[in-house]
Amino acid sequence: MKTLREYLAWAKEKQVAIGHFNISDSEGFKAVVETAKELGVPVIIGVSEGERDFIGLEEVISLVKTARANGLPVFINADHTYSVEKAKLAIDAGVDSVIIDAADKTLEENVKMTREVVEYARSKNTEIIVEGELGFIGKSSKLLDALPEGVSLETQTKPEEALEFVRATGVAMLAPSVGNVHGIVKTGEPKLNIERIQAIAETVGIPLVLHGGSGNQEEEFREAIKAGIRIIHINTELRVAYKEGIEEGLKSGEIAPYKFLAEGVEEMKKVVLGRLKIFNML
Repeated sequence: MKTLREYLAWAKEKQVAIGHFNISDSEGFKAVVETAKELGVPVIIGVSEGERDFIGLEEVISLVKTARANGLPVFINADHTYSVEKAKLAIDAGVDSVIIDAADKTLEENVKMTREVVEYARSKNTEIIVEGELGFIGKSSKLLDALPEGVSLETQTKPEEALEFVRATGVAMLAPSVGNVHGIVKTGEPKLNIERIQAIAETVGIPLVLHGGSGNQEEEFREAIKAGIRIIHINTELRVAYKEGIEEGLKSGEIAPYKFLAEGVEEMKKVVLGRLKIFNML
C-alpha cells in the first residue's frame, strides 16, 4: 500500500486534496473510514492533544493499523501538538504525521521547536511527515461569534516568510494562514485568499495544508486545491453533526448506546461524504 508521502504525490498529480477529519472516539472513526471506503479514496484521521487524550493515542493508532491491514488507505495525524515533548511521544507511538504548532510563538521559537521535531522524526522513521504552521488562525474548533483576536489579512502568511521557514526547519508540509480560521464563524466565514495560497505553493514547493476548513464553500475548496492545497482539515462541522445526531437519537428514549450513537454516526457520514466528494473532485 502507498505511504502518506506517496498519496500526497498522487494528490498533486490528480489535482485533488486528501480529507483530514478529526475524531474523538470510535464512532467518529467509523463515520470517516466507512465513508472513505465507500468512495474508494484515502483519508486522514486527525487527533488533537485533547482528542488523543480522550480516545487514547495507542488505541486510535491500532484502529488505523487495522483498517490498513484490511486494505484501506487510512492514515493518522497527531494534529496541533503544542510541545516538542508531546510531538516526540506521538512519533514514538507510530503516527504517520505530526504537526508541531508554535504559530503563536515568536518566529525564532517556532523555527527552533519545529526543527527539533523534524530532526527527531528523521532519526526515528523517515516516513513520518512533520508539518509546521506559520501564521495564526485561532485555536478553537467550535461555533464562534466573531473572528478570533489576532486573525487578519495582516497576519496571513507571506510567501517569502514561508520559504525561509521551510528552509530553516526542513518540514515536509506547511499549514499557512490564508484567510482560513479554526471553527465556524456564525456571522460568516472569511474568504480564502486563493492568490496567496498559489503564491506560497509555488514558492515553497511542498504540500500545503488547509486547517479550519469547516464552513467554507465548495467553490473555494476547489480553487484552493487547484492553487496547491493537498490536505484539508474538517473538525467543527463533524462535531456539530455528531451532537445533533445524538440529540435526535435520544429523543426516542433509547438507552442502548449503539442505537442512539448510530444517529450521530449517520449525521457525521453525511458531512464526510459531501466533503470527500469535493476534495476528490467527484
